Amino acid sequence: MGASERFDQYLEHLAQGLGHLDRHAGLKGYCTGLMLPLARKSVEPMAARVDPHNASARHQSLHHFVAKADWSDAQMLRRVCQWVVPQMDFQSGGWWIIDDTGFPKKGKHSVGVARQYCGMLGKQDNCQVAVSVSLACDQGSLPVAWQLYLPEEWAADPNRRSQAGVPEELRFATKTQIALVQLRTLLAEGAPHHCVLADAGYGVDTAFRQALSDMGLPYAVGVTSAVVVWPPGVEPLPPKRYSGNGRPPVMPRRTPQLQPLSVKALALSLPEQAFQTITWREGTNEPLSGRFAALRVRHAGGNAGKARLRPLQWLLIEWPAEQQEPAKYILSTLPEDTPLEGLVSAAYQRWRIERDYQDLKQDFGLGHYEGRGWRGFHHHASLSIAAYGFLMAERLMAGKPVAGKKNSIERQVPAIPKDYVPRGSPARAAACEALDHNPATQLESATGRPSRAMPVLRQNE
Repeated sequence: MGASERFDQYLEHLAQGLGHLDRHAGLKGYCTGLMLPLARKSVEPMAARVDPHNASARHQSLHHFVAKADWSDAQMLRRVCQWVVPQMDFQSGGWWIIDDTGFPKKGKHSVGVARQYCGMLGKQDNCQVAVSVSLACDQGSLPVAWQLYLPEEWAADPNRRSQAGVPEELRFATKTQIALVQLRTLLAEGAPHHCVLADAGYGVDTAFRQALSDMGLPYAVGVTSAVVVWPPGVEPLPPKRYSGNGRPPVMPRRTPQLQPLSVKALALSLPEQAFQTITWREGTNEPLSGRFAALRVRHAGGNAGKARLRPLQWLLIEWPAEQQEPAKYILSTLPEDTPLEGLVSAAYQRWRIERDYQDLKQDFGLGHYEGRGWRGFHHHASLSIAAYGFLMAERLMAGKPVAGKKNSIERQVPAIPKDYVPRGSPARAAACEALDHNPATQLESATGRPSRAMPVLRQNE
């Protein structure tokens, strides 16, 4: 069986979660459009290629399917998991990777758009931002939860919410709060307790780290250089004795000799021999390595150091030899006997989500949705992830490392009729070559075995 036949089986599997038979054609048309080598994967150019002789009618039907039809994004992503995750090998461990990604956007009417930090641009600008959780193993990763971050100015504006179709029950939540809800939902469905990875935008939040521990999830998360810890061998005095009035004291006492340090100050105080060169994975051209040191420390609360005594955990420091000061700091609750190589390997699995976002945006149209509504934004993202997930499964089944580009299935791309005119434009459509990427090579499975549908988010019994 070839990849095209498996793709049809995959669509049939996904369609079982849509609820109505009349949505199956929309799913097939939309996902087929996302798989084609088009430069722009918004509704109109996909409709023109999927059904060139009925482009206008297909445009309307695909637009209704993605922007109006009431099907569940969560159910769609679960069914994607049921197809992909059985091909993933967790014998060497698994990870939950939390991150957010931005989509530059003009205007003010698209849901969630505001002037905020956009990682894609590396600066503050007008954009939408979505929070995701990916499931990763050594061979690859897959987004399994996805939600738009709704800024406070949007959450508090009933008119904008109504026009964009924001669910009435949705209230303002920070990105860390969104991520925690996503994780709790996954765990409630039986997902395994893998280690959580996140950058300093999440890891610097003490409440976020504590919530992960409360859920029984180990973590390896970035923190800023200003985070304060009790260094190895330095233990604060116990809290003052309870006087019987008010709340019992919980804050450890400090003296001039017993003071916490910022992680930067602690790193700068370490001798040269405390750092070792560790290679954590093979890069595109050469192995990736760096200088690292790991210490057992206690977090001392906020920047003022005012918090209850915390358990010991790992502080991982990366200090490139050519730089004047450390580059990264990571706090981790991985086991005390974890070797330095294991800490580095786990913490640096985060690169996978950057690859996910890159491929989703470049090859699967993740940022190409042109509608303004909440439902359409999430439907389009779920379908982009579904298309990406099929290529992920194909690579895993073929036994190929999923570290490079996930290419499209080789499919015949129908030509656009010469008399086709895009909506909103008096000019004729451009020649079809202007819409094409360079077609990728055909992706075939080496095994030929069909993917299985099963509740893969549950651990094996």
